[in-house]
Amino acid sequence: MKYYVFLRGVTPTGKNRIPKMVILKSIMEDAGFKKVMTYIQSGNIIFDSDLPKPEVAKEVHMRILENIGADLKVIVKSRKELAVALNENPFDDTYDYSRVHLVFFNERLSELNFDLLNNVSLLGEKLEIGSECIYMYLPKDAAKKRLNNNFLERKLKIDATTRKFNVITKLIRLERE
Repeated sequence: MKYYVFLRGVTPTGKNRIPKMVILKSIMEDAGFKKVMTYIQSGNIIFDSDLPKPEVAKEVHMRILENIGADLKVIVKSRKELAVALNENPFDDTYDYSRVHLVFFNERLSELNFDLLNNVSLLGEKLEIGSECIYMYLPKDAAKKRLNNNFLERKLKIDATTRKFNVITKLIRLERE
């Protein structure tokens, strides 16, 4: 199965730094994953594996921790899940797609208590719930952004990572080339 792995918590310096994506690719290949590709330094990996998603997440986390020392959260999605997320995007062409973000997590949406997000003042930001992810529209003119990974992780008690709509589109195109 084709998996898209998103690392949460990659930093440009310090203990959660990925030195080079070529090193990360090599680590994943050594772990037995096939057709490994990486995209941009923030931690996007594509590969094939016969393992189920929870085992993929555990293996990727362990290999990165052992080989690089970075203790990163690992979110794993299938090609189908990403395709559904892109197709369900609630923001039409009147929105600036460079400001549309998709929030991914390993839990099923049906398991999350979205009532915890009620009565949150979004100050012009928009949040929509899809079947595969949470969508955020973060306008440039938002004085103080409320919507971000830390906020959603605290409120929903999950590990999450955010990618721009355009990055997800690019990952799917990259994998198909």
